[in-house]
Amino acid sequence: MSFYLGWISEAHPAVPAWVTLLFVSILAAMILCLAFEEKLHAKKSVIAGLFAILCLLLGAVFGLLPFGPISVGGHEINLPVYIPAIDWGVIAIILGSSLFVDVTSRTGLFTWIAIRLTKASGGDPLKLLVFYGLMTVVFSAVLNNVTAMIIVGSLSGVSLKKLQQEDKLLGFLLIEGLLTNIGGLLTLISSVPNIIVGNAAGIAFFDFFLQSSAYVLVATVVTIALGSRLFGIYRLSNEAEREQARELVAGFDENDGIESRFFFWFGAVMTGLFILTIASTSVLPYIQDLGMGFVALSFAGIMLVRYKAVADKFYEAIDWDLLGFFAALFVVINVMEHALVLQLIGTGLSTIIEAPPDIAAAGLLAVSAIFSSVTDNIPLAAMLAKILQAREHVPEQLWWSVIFGANLGGNLTPIGSASTLVAVTIIHKYKISLSFAGFIRMALPYALVHIALAIVYVLLFF
Repeated sequence: MSFYLGWISEAHPAVPAWVTLLFVSILAAMILCLAFEEKLHAKKSVIAGLFAILCLLLGAVFGLLPFGPISVGGHEINLPVYIPAIDWGVIAIILGSSLFVDVTSRTGLFTWIAIRLTKASGGDPLKLLVFYGLMTVVFSAVLNNVTAMIIVGSLSGVSLKKLQQEDKLLGFLLIEGLLTNIGGLLTLISSVPNIIVGNAAGIAFFDFFLQSSAYVLVATVVTIALGSRLFGIYRLSNEAEREQARELVAGFDENDGIESRFFFWFGAVMTGLFILTIASTSVLPYIQDLGMGFVALSFAGIMLVRYKAVADKFYEAIDWDLLGFFAALFVVINVMEHALVLQLIGTGLSTIIEAPPDIAAAGLLAVSAIFSSVTDNIPLAAMLAKILQAREHVPEQLWWSVIFGANLGGNLTPIGSASTLVAVTIIHKYKISLSFAGFIRMALPYALVHIALAIVYVLLFF
């Protein structure tokens, strides 16, 4: 977690209510501008960057920001206030994973996997959606949402292009993006909110898996089934179509694109090690201190050795707009914390907790999902965990309401989680038009079903 999480515990200066409301209006204005980014003809990074500048200026004017040296590793260093506001772990994961996947794709490994899966599906689009959907959930549970989306999104593009089914790519990528947040519920270490709330509630790793797995299974099946219907991804309807698909698949050669057998197997081994290392980062000596961002960047650096003379070509392909947007968004959210916007949200949610147990659980889950869709779910989860910890005899339902709400809120908007934003970025990479408002319109049916299922699940099984 970035330095800014440590600032939550620091004493804030007295912030007038009108200043907090001013920053609430700024947050709402940024969300509105992002919703109309296409009409504004502006990139997300530019919109978020301008709001970050505004927030920093106002934060300085009102004396909200903690200027001065900060302690890093026991040493005090001077940094601009906006540097520690950025969650560099997330930036490093996106940058490293993107580079690793891009270079590894040159080995032919992802094409090989895509064609093998395509052959296993017999060219049937629905079977392929099921295979990729399950792979997305598993990767999200053992890796992280962003890495899972980058890998599976790349495979989807390759497979559907081979099948001449590129018109279904939007449906595949959107469903996979939503499933990353479902998979993020599977284990205690699948997402940061899980770790924060699970540790505060004293939920053991195995207990967490047992209690969440049934929901993840049901939500995955429902998401794929709903996605199939809404995007028209069906089984091939007759024997002629199936035979044509089999002939098309039979013509695929998984060895296409493999220029060097040694480099292919090196890429396969490195990918396996990458997945294993990312999955076990939290328990590996030394690596657990350096974090998943270090792992992603290290594996990217190792793979780049093969193309050391033309490494700059890979740097040019990096999505700097995505990285710039995240950096600016973290700055905005950090200033919102100091303006007590998140505290205002937490106070509002605390009134829900006072309601009768079932109403409190349902309300807390729904409202925390809504707020998680427009703010960083990490500080929100931390704040709600502190509110619950301060109370006596907290029902188990409330802890799980925060866990489900913080994760599922990411499916309501493209800025609700890093993985859904990565999904939208991959969609744009394939020249498919999808605006902020368009994402909400398409994702809303899924998100509402996910949240409704979670409410029923929490009320019935906790």
